[in-house]
Amino acid sequence: MSRLSQAIAEGDGISVLVEVADGPAADAAEKQGADGLVARRGSAGVRAASQLPLLFVGAAGDALGAAADALVISPDPAAWEEARGLGLDCVVRVSDSDDLARTLEELDPELILLSADPESDEDSLEKLLALLHDVPAGKLAIAELRDASAHDVAELERAGVDAVVVTSSDIAALVPAEPPEV
Repeated sequence: MSRLSQAIAEGDGISVLVEVADGPAADAAEKQGADGLVARRGSAGVRAASQLPLLFVGAAGDALGAAADALVISPDPAAWEEARGLGLDCVVRVSDSDDLARTLEELDPELILLSADPESDEDSLEKLLALLHDVPAGKLAIAELRDASAHDVAELERAGVDAVVVTSSDIAALVPAEPPEV
């Protein structure tokens, strides 16, 4: 099990993965309770600022340079093979049921990133929940909902999403509270 999948699977609720642009943002996200980080090319100093699991969005070579734990890829066998050949864990981004079906059949990934088209007129949360319906048990589902509210995160958690990618500056408001001790 990869560091990213382990961090997601071990949590008691939904894990919050925060997209960060640099080391100070990574440090702030970690202090506010993020379970993992998401970085893109040009995200200098993220690994140096935090040891949280790091998911990279971009080219496989750049992911290696960023010391990422996992890489977001398209549902493409060539991208899958390249990333796996470099020792990276793959998180396959799907945006519709056809992508999801093809991904499950051809790649059978452990981690699936459910992504709604931001240009679509469809409600992003509803689109993600509809895609989640087709994710088989045993797979870790990550929802990409950058502008998620606390209500959205709670809805995704109730539906069975394992993690959510956000860009919120107030991560603490999105991190589920610890359940009371009994």
